Amino acid sequence: MTIRSNRVLAGLVLIIMLVAMTACGSSNGDTGSKPSETAAATEAGSTDAPKAEGAQTTAPDPAAELAKLATQVLTKGPNGEEPVSAAALELTDADIQALKDKKVTAAISMQYMGNDWSTTQVNALKEQFAKMGIEVVAVTDANFKPEKQTSDIETILAKKPTVLVTIPTDTVATAPIYKKAAEAGVKIVFMNQAADGLKAGTDYSTIVSPDDYANGATAAYYIAKELKGKGNIAVVYHDADFPTTKIRYDAFKTVMAQYPDIKIVEAQGIAGPDFAGDAEKAASAILLKHSDVQAIWGVWDVPAEGIISAARNAGREKDLIITTIDLGKNVAIELAKGGLIKGLGAQTVYDAGVAEAKAAALTALGKEIPPFIVMNGIPTDKSNVLDAWKRVYHQDPPKELTDAAAK
Repeated sequence: MTIRSNRVLAGLVLIIMLVAMTACGSSNGDTGSKPSETAAATEAGSTDAPKAEGAQTTAPDPAAELAKLATQVLTKGPNGEEPVSAAALELTDADIQALKDKKVTAAISMQYMGNDWSTTQVNALKEQFAKMGIEVVAVTDANFKPEKQTSDIETILAKKPTVLVTIPTDTVATAPIYKKAAEAGVKIVFMNQAADGLKAGTDYSTIVSPDDYANGATAAYYIAKELKGKGNIAVVYHDADFPTTKIRYDAFKTVMAQYPDIKIVEAQGIAGPDFAGDAEKAASAILLKHSDVQAIWGVWDVPAEGIISAARNAGREKDLIITTIDLGKNVAIELAKGGLIKGLGAQTVYDAGVAEAKAAALTALGKEIPPFIVMNGIPTDKSNVLDAWKRVYHQDPPKELTDAAAK
């Protein structure tokens, strides 16, 4: 080999070494392009939410966030209406006498009567209506079937009630019957959500809603707290056109996106009406597929009961974390005894029923009321479950619950 050839070879070796050194520098992140960010969480599951260049990466302290949620109201109306407290609904003695003189009547159309939430709502409505001299002429249960609710309201309209307090099973499918009721002169007060296309002040008087966003966030922060900001989780959500449960799910995912080390590995939707049974099947499938799942969120207490059953059947009773929304009796007992339920967002259900009845009474008298009224939620864990029960139901806790809390 000639001297010239040796020089060429040495030059090639030097070039290769320089290229290698440059590549190593880029891999350390000092220079070079960065990969594109991932998409945000989707309806069927979640990946890491995208992070802006230079954004704060420290996840929030779940305990501090839960403390804030005890006093905050985060849910807005369907058209961006600012929430108003139920304290705005005041009746005078003269108002109550006017209601009696007018012989105001009321009907109640529920989406589903298979849980403590619905039973308490109806009881509160009946009791408050009785105090104001308003006769309840009908109470119906649609069992989450839009066609049955449509038929129920047709029957109600034949009784010519002054006011209708109701929660749509499906905001789109039931819209025509609510429009018909409004055109017949019935004053409508919606629980939680309005039928699609109806206008506040024209077709209905108001919506009295729980703070769904805050309650969904509460359930998420309890998981983050239990997992110390790291782990794999799954969700069982409500797969229906039902805004009140969609808001909860959206809030849950938004909170979880703040914790980059918590991954939603699977989400399964359930449509009911056997919500406990459907949730048990969904959770069983999740636990079979993902043995590393450490927590599951259920969209309200009845699905959470199904998740509890699935966890027990899978031998996960000691190490799985479950959070939910609504302080039903069964999940309250599980929470009180330090079982699978670790925390939940409780709705002030009885107070909501009272607010709905007052709103109905005021609108029957032709008085203006706010179009969107929101009831505060209660972040609830083992430490305050008995007090939360009293606030939710306006009753002392049942013996089973006090016994569970004493263990």
